[in-house]
Amino acid sequence: MFLLKIILFPLLLLTLPLASAESRSHQDLLKQLHLPDGFTISVYADNVPNARSMALGDNGIVFIGTGAKGNIYAIQDSNNDGIAEQRYIIASDLNMPNGVAFKNESLYVAEINRIIRFDHIVEKLANPPKPAVVYDQLPSDQHHGWKYLRFGPDNKLYTAVGAPCNICKPDKEIYASLIRLDPDGGNFEIIGHGIRNTVGFDWQPETNALFFTENGRDYLGDDSPPDELNLWSAKGEHFGYPYCHGGSIPDPEFADDKKCSQFKAPVWNFKAHIAALGMRFYQGRQFPAEYKNQLFVAQHGSWNRTVPQGYRVVLVKFNQGKPALEQDFISGWLSKNGNAWGRPVDILTLPDGSLLISDDKLGVIYKVSYQGKS
Repeated sequence: MFLLKIILFPLLLLTLPLASAESRSHQDLLKQLHLPDGFTISVYADNVPNARSMALGDNGIVFIGTGAKGNIYAIQDSNNDGIAEQRYIIASDLNMPNGVAFKNESLYVAEINRIIRFDHIVEKLANPPKPAVVYDQLPSDQHHGWKYLRFGPDNKLYTAVGAPCNICKPDKEIYASLIRLDPDGGNFEIIGHGIRNTVGFDWQPETNALFFTENGRDYLGDDSPPDELNLWSAKGEHFGYPYCHGGSIPDPEFADDKKCSQFKAPVWNFKAHIAALGMRFYQGRQFPAEYKNQLFVAQHGSWNRTVPQGYRVVLVKFNQGKPALEQDFISGWLSKNGNAWGRPVDILTLPDGSLLISDDKLGVIYKVSYQGKS
């Protein structure tokens, strides 16, 4: 691993342009990040408070969901200089609109309690339409209520409903579940159970297998239980929560007579409390061949561990279709004194093969490119 090369340009936004002092501050911070030799990182978009999930629309437009801020943003690099010089606010005052997905000229947004849709949004960025309601029967609990949203290879919308607690046995089937539905809100179904909270999933190239990250429960110690990478294969599968964690750790409060062997085990265990969120199998052509179809995962970082960990983007390498190795791809958001200045959330591949990474603490979108080894 080598210290990264920095590419940072003055950034112009449609509203609230980046101040020069802030630009210098970000440049100093970016110097702390480390990537493999040949990769560079820059600020693609600034002034995107609480930037979380991302979706790619037509004409290179990137849509960005947020959490507590309640805004949906659209950014665009119109002149292809590596900087999104245009920024639009599509909606505001929404109910933690974390999840965004784009299909057939429409932007879909997952709030805590519903999914909404903005039609023909690309041609209406400066004057967004009122959204149509796709589905409004989701629970309204804020605890683990923020949602990820993606279209699957079957053209259905996929999202999840987290457990309304740290550890509990939810009283309704919809909690701690993976769900899917048609783009018009029809054919709603629960397809997976026992999932404490997932805010990231993707389909493996070639196999179309659905992998998802899951955040483990708190207060079982600094190093237990692990965060998970799971593989969903069939409707009705149960992934253990709240009875079993990490495939082998019975819950001291809820396991009772349940055995971990009764549930589907993770295909990979991350370190405890690193908060694995957005993930993306790399299918671009810009990076070296060894990155093709490998998995990038954003680790948001721990909040309740004695010594913080996470705050990085890792590469999970697959061998014969299964995860085999985890290694740092970007590190440095966590300083040596244990203070975090940034927290990666989601990952998106641009048409040119570069990666975008959202940071909800700094409120920026980074761009990672491969320039070739020096």
